[in-house]
Amino acid sequence: MNKKIYLWSGFLLLMLLACNMGTSAPTPASDLFATLSASTPLSANPSGGTTPVSTPTFSSILSTPVPSTPGQATVVAAASLSAEQLKGQIVFTCQIFKTQASNQICIINADGTGFRRLTTDGDRQHYYPSLSPDGKSVVYAAFLQANIYEIYEMNLATGDVVQLTNKLGNLNAPEISPDGKHIVFKNWSANTDKNVVWMMDRDGKNADKISRVVGWDPTWSPDGEYVLFASDVDGPIQLFRMRTNGKQMHRVSNLPAVRGRSDWSPDGQFIVTYSGEPWHHEVYLMNVDGSNAHVISPAGGNSRGASFSPDGQWVTFTSYFDHYGDENGCEIYVMRVDGTDLRRLTDNDYCDYQPRWGP
Repeated sequence: MNKKIYLWSGFLLLMLLACNMGTSAPTPASDLFATLSASTPLSANPSGGTTPVSTPTFSSILSTPVPSTPGQATVVAAASLSAEQLKGQIVFTCQIFKTQASNQICIINADGTGFRRLTTDGDRQHYYPSLSPDGKSVVYAAFLQANIYEIYEMNLATGDVVQLTNKLGNLNAPEISPDGKHIVFKNWSANTDKNVVWMMDRDGKNADKISRVVGWDPTWSPDGEYVLFASDVDGPIQLFRMRTNGKQMHRVSNLPAVRGRSDWSPDGQFIVTYSGEPWHHEVYLMNVDGSNAHVISPAGGNSRGASFSPDGQWVTFTSYFDHYGDENGCEIYVMRVDGTDLRRLTDNDYCDYQPRWGP
């Protein structure tokens, strides 16, 4: 009798233990915690203000936020893009030989298709391209001899190239005026060791400085009445604007450290530029008078050299989201002017930079 009681007691004890084990939750493994953490949306406020800034995504077909950690951005290949609103062409400097001495000029459609190299001389440096207002030609600077860079214009349909300048100095950043009649550019002279904004006729004639003030990376206002440029004439580098006759110059920006090439929106209401310390550059959008300057690029990409789309709804720029810290890792990206819908256009093992958007 006692043996049966002991057997039943043991059986009941085992049943109770089994029930208790079934109600205990297992402890997550460390890799599960990592997975949960990785899938949690990250938030960031790159503008440094008190209002939270939503983190943009690379494409409307993805929901992965862009993290602020350098080199961790999710990428959408150009071939997968649905880009009905991305019109026009983007011309840029392509470092296909991985050395600045052999920089080339390349072009790509704004939807990521149609990539092609424009220049053919692999023994010379070419850089600072921009498209004509009608999208039929590109102007750029190329090395000729020591301290001499000339400005050239290439017909995109025929490939014909015309040299527009003749030993004026170290020239770069040419841009054709909205009416197609003039070209503004930067001239550095070994004699003065100064960068000065110059202007000339479309065919290269009547080239002369439009201001005695130090400045570089000029760009036209949409009405062709003003030129926006970078300068350190007033201390740290900032953006200035002046009339094409050299009058009415005043400072526009008040950023910690403006770096250079900027652009004016087609409606004349906004300016994009970039600022920040080396490897920590960000793209800024501001009103034309410099007010409401704020970061629009996702953090962690070392973003720079922005240019507006012809409709003013998008911005193209250079960044290192996919290869942060790699000197050959810069690619061409586009995003909406509010910083959303970030898309990569190029994906090469060399640096693509200095993009300018045109029709």
